[in-house]
Amino acid sequence: MTYLYETIPAQEGDETNRYEIKQSINDVALTEHPETGEPIRRVILGGWGVMTSKSSDDRSSQGGCGCGPSGCC
Repeated sequence: MTYLYETIPAQEGDETNRYEIKQSINDVALTEHPETGEPIRRVILGGWGVMTSKSSDDRSSQGGCGCGPSGCC
């Protein structure tokens, strides 16, 4: 996976640099840049959210069942 990291500013107003770093999903988050040694932190990005069907009647036409406003089947 590719994770987004940013430098941790030493003082308020310092510029923040962002880096994309490839890691295994099982690796712990880095605390320093692997090449420069700068202190960094992983940036948490949004996800896909919850996908639901339009109504409970649509389940059979979509070929499956899922969790939605009317519950899980």
